[in-house]
Amino acid sequence: MRAALGELAASEAPPLGGVLDFMRLLWAVDHQLQAASKRMQSRLGVTGPQRLALRIVGRFPGISAGRLARVLHVHPSTLTGVLERLERRRLLRRWRDPRDARRALFGLSEVGRSVDGERGQTIEKMVERALARLPPERVKLAEEVLRAVAAELSSESGA
Repeated sequence: MRAALGELAASEAPPLGGVLDFMRLLWAVDHQLQAASKRMQSRLGVTGPQRLALRIVGRFPGISAGRLARVLHVHPSTLTGVLERLERRRLLRRWRDPRDARRALFGLSEVGRSVDGERGQTIEKMVERALARLPPERVKLAEEVLRAVAAELSSESGA
């Protein structure tokens, strides 16, 4: 939080009111996710979004790009670059769906399985440690709040 608020310590941050204070916290989380993603890339060779895609493909071998996009809550065009980079690095394998040649299916390569199996200094490990410090009911409430914010941000009538 300190780095996200610049020179001010978290306790010195001026109160802005409910919505703006919450947005400031969301921005801080986003900033820290981006920074952690860069650190993870230097250690593991993959960014946070790339690793998340690998983790999901690892859990659902043979998943289509469209289904993966829905699981990740992103537009398929957003995922295209991530998948191409993972394929170029030989972390993912792609093959045609035998039932529909227009669809590509994805699985992990041997190297991809190794990255998927990494449990050390990853973003999900950091999130896991943070969530472990909270009672499950508070985590569930936080998930509900974040789902509501995500739904509102993705709605066509957001304004």
